[in-house]
Amino acid sequence: MRNTAKITTAVLAAGALAFGLTACGSGDDAASDASGPLIVAASPVPHAEILTYVKDNLAEKAGLDLEVKEFTDYVTPNTATEDGSVGANYFQNQPYLDDFNKKNGTHIVPVVTVHLEPLGLYSRKAEKADDLKSGATVAVPNDTVNEARALKLLDANGIITLKDGVGNEATPSDIVKNPKNLKFKELEAAQTPRSLDDVDAAVINGNYAIESDLKPAEDALVLESAKDNPYGNFLAVKEGNEDDPRVKKLAELLTSAEVKKFIEDKYAGSVVASF
Repeated sequence: MRNTAKITTAVLAAGALAFGLTACGSGDDAASDASGPLIVAASPVPHAEILTYVKDNLAEKAGLDLEVKEFTDYVTPNTATEDGSVGANYFQNQPYLDDFNKKNGTHIVPVVTVHLEPLGLYSRKAEKADDLKSGATVAVPNDTVNEARALKLLDANGIITLKDGVGNEATPSDIVKNPKNLKFKELEAAQTPRSLDDVDAAVINGNYAIESDLKPAEDALVLESAKDNPYGNFLAVKEGNEDDPRVKKLAELLTSAEVKKFIEDKYAGSVVASF
C-alpha cells in the first residue's frame, strides 16, 4: 500500500516562510536521526509517485526506511527541510532554489538531479499557438523563476520577444515585442491549470499539468526542450546533511536504471529522466 501522508497547503506569498517554520517545526532531531526513516517532502506528481515507486520496489532491499510526505505548494517543502521537520525534499530546480534561498535566508542544497518536467503552453480555445487571438489573456506562474521561465518559453517560440540578456527575473515589463498584444494574468503556479476555462491560454508547470490530466507531450501548444535545460528537478537537503547515509542511498536509487524505466514507462515523455 502507498504509505504517503498528503498535506494540502494553501500558502500565500506573504508570510509563507513564517507559516512553514511554525506549522512544520518538529526540530532538527527528526531529520538528523540516521537511525530513523528518511522523511522526504515532495510534490504529489511526479515526485511523490517516483519516491513511492522507490519505497515500494527498491528501498527495502537497499536497507532504506523511506517516508514520503506530499505538499501542494512550492514553499513548505523548503521551510520544512530547513527547520528539520523533514530530512530532504524533491520538487524544485536550481534557479528556483537559488531565488528561494536568497529571499528567505534558507540553506538548502541540491544532492542529485533526477528528472525534467517540461513547461508548456496550454489552451482550451486554441489548437496551436498561432490561433491565439489579438489581446488574448495568458496565465503565467507568479513566482519569480517560473514566471521568467514561462516568458522565456514564449520567447523561444516566437510568441513574444524579451529584451536581450534578461534572466531568471524576467517579467512582462521585459517584453519588447508582443505582436498579438497578449495580456498576462499572474497566478500561483498551482492555480494555472484551473484558470484554463477563464483565460485564453496558460503556461503550466509539468507536475501541475499532469495532476490536471493534461499530457504535456501531446496537449501542449508549445513545450520546453529538454536539451541543455537548466530546470531539472533534484533531491535536496539542508546544507550539512549531504553525507547522511540515508540521503546517499536515496540518491543512488533515484538515479538507478529501474527508476529511469519507471519514468519512461509511466510518463511517456511528459517527464524526462535527467541521468
